[in-house]
Amino acid sequence: MSTETPAKEVPPGGPAGAAPRRPAPRRTWLVTVFAVVGAVLVGAVLIAVGDARTRAAAGYFFSYPWDTFSNAWYAVRDAYLALLEGALYSPDLSGRAALGPISETLVNATPLVLGGLAVALAFRVGLFNIGGQGQVILGAVGAAWLGFAWDLPAGLHLLVALVGGLVGGLLWGALIGWLKARTGAHEVITSIMLNYVALNLLNFLLSTRGFQRPPYGQAISEQVAGSARLPLLLGSPLRVHAGLLLALLAAVVVHWLFSRSRLGFRLRAVGANPEAARTAGMSVGRLQITAMALSGGLAGLAGASQVLGVSGSVTGSVAGSIGFDAITVALLGRNNPYGVIGAGLLFGGLRAGGVQMQSTTGVPVDLVGVLQALIVLFIAAPALVRAVFRLRAGGGGVGTELAGGWSR
Repeated sequence: MSTETPAKEVPPGGPAGAAPRRPAPRRTWLVTVFAVVGAVLVGAVLIAVGDARTRAAAGYFFSYPWDTFSNAWYAVRDAYLALLEGALYSPDLSGRAALGPISETLVNATPLVLGGLAVALAFRVGLFNIGGQGQVILGAVGAAWLGFAWDLPAGLHLLVALVGGLVGGLLWGALIGWLKARTGAHEVITSIMLNYVALNLLNFLLSTRGFQRPPYGQAISEQVAGSARLPLLLGSPLRVHAGLLLALLAAVVVHWLFSRSRLGFRLRAVGANPEAARTAGMSVGRLQITAMALSGGLAGLAGASQVLGVSGSVTGSVAGSIGFDAITVALLGRNNPYGVIGAGLLFGGLRAGGVQMQSTTGVPVDLVGVLQALIVLFIAAPALVRAVFRLRAGGGGVGTELAGGWSR
């Protein structure tokens, strides 16, 4: 029977006394920054190609090339300027309305940060939580049901609804971890399948009396009581809510978990080398279940924040693409909780600004999705980024981020 003491635990990355290999932080973040820059540059080319005036000027390029470059410049400048104004600040607005763009950025970023933390936590334990969609749905369902079915005082009601969202996602994530630990089922396969189970469960609930809103003609849930709603941080009509503070607190807790707690040390050990962790007396299966449960709980909070802070009810599209976008956020944030916050804010700004970019310049909002995909592409190919921008080798790619840690 093995005993478990801190002194005998094998540090992640090698035997006792051996320093684990980690990518140089500065080079790693340089690759991340230039991945974003590269995506913006490629996006600029796409904007120029899609601009009618630029294409027309290209027809007589060899006679007067300046027209082509000039029109391309103005098309790219106007599109990205509109994107920034829609995400941060618009000089055309005044008073409280001027805060509208940044408010929408923060509203969009809140569930992305929580979802990104969920994916990053699982990555650190060597698990790929691709089931964020299902966990977001279960979190939204749990929070909404407790929000409209229970009658409690204001502060207590909000707390109970948030716990309901946390537990909903936690149980869904724990099921994935249990299947992996007990049967060896790969978490990618089981989590994808459970996404469909969660979606069909949601569709069933939206057609069931007691959850569906009267007069039972539309697929929408009852309205969450005001006592269970997340308060607005800047007041109406700005939509940014206290879920943002919850996301920031979650990032601090996750950072503390992995950098200061005993449980975090064990989780990191399992992620670095499961066999070494098992030899040291750790229960790898139990820790995998714990990791997936915690990951699911964070995703569940993302769903709860959407229901209690934004929509106030559940529809078939309550999860949107949060669960899948969270994977991109985690990769861009290098699985560092504070990096995830930055990535969530970036993608939240792209979502908020994309609407104004399309309405002002006519550039399709689909460009935002293209930029996100390009960022992932460059993050997954750090050697390409280094070659294009002439960076020294040393930054890690996706594989490094799955196995690597963040510093204490």
